[in-house]
Amino acid sequence: MGKQYKTLTQEDIAFINAQKLFYIASSSGKEVNLSPKGYDSIRVLDKYRLLYLDYPGSGNRTYRDAVENGEFTLVFNAFEGPANILRIFCKAEVIEKDDLSFDGYLSHFAVNAAHIRQLFIFDIDTVESSCGMSVPYMSYEKERKSLKKWAKNMAEEGRLEQYIEKHKKPPVL
Repeated sequence: MGKQYKTLTQEDIAFINAQKLFYIASSSGKEVNLSPKGYDSIRVLDKYRLLYLDYPGSGNRTYRDAVENGEFTLVFNAFEGPANILRIFCKAEVIEKDDLSFDGYLSHFAVNAAHIRQLFIFDIDTVESSCGMSVPYMSYEKERKSLKKWAKNMAEEGRLEQYIEKHKKPPVL
């Protein structure tokens, strides 16, 4: 059933590229953060690294956990076709807009830099596949446009960068 290995296989890469939804779980010694992610926001750079495009939102715990050297798990699961769950255990590096490598990494996506918050490189430590036989079949209908529209409007009004800076650190609970 399940297997553990050190790098992505070609089958893993094809599986990741086919998914419309994945999850990022992270922790840096505080509460565990778990966020569903959509849009065309993940790229496989090679069998050792993933690139994630981060849109602004109400919190930024992924950023906090990355800068605090936290642990990350990315989870991809099949809602169609053969059952499968792919977990990727990794560390994250934040690529901010003022980073010299930002534009090069951003070129992997067809998006306006003014509408996003930051990028993340995930350095893979371990890959784990498991059966996923209890995951239900579900159909993809369409993506929600509201977050992209909100980010675009905030950028056009000149308020997005201020919002992003204000939300760099999540609220202390």
